[in-house]
Amino acid sequence: MQYLFLAGRVLYGGFFLLAGIDHYRHVQMMTPYAAAKGIPAPRLAVLGSGSLIILGGLSVLLGVRPTWGVLLLTAFLLPTSFLMHNYWAATDPSVRQMDMTNFKKNIALLGAAWMLLLIPQPWPLSLRW
Repeated sequence: MQYLFLAGRVLYGGFFLLAGIDHYRHVQMMTPYAAAKGIPAPRLAVLGSGSLIILGGLSVLLGVRPTWGVLLLTAFLLPTSFLMHNYWAATDPSVRQMDMTNFKKNIALLGAAWMLLLIPQPWPLSLRW
């Protein structure tokens, strides 16, 4: 079972790690989107949120300070869900549907992150730091 848990950590943490890297790789494309959503200092917000999910994802993936990793992921997922994917404010049906899907995905990811807090630490096959 410990290898299955490790595989889950790699998939879950890796998801955030790759998404965070994309924040940096595509900052020029993501900044106008954040600005259109009314986010102050949109470029800084994109880079800052990318940093949160890179560090949070690495924490979960490696099992290093997972409580801190979950806090970082929470700091990303909660505001992002309500500020960037506020489907209730969208007037275009396709935008509304896309935002609703992303909102629900983020809330589910948040729930999964919070469940990680119930797993005794140190996690099996984790780096102890």
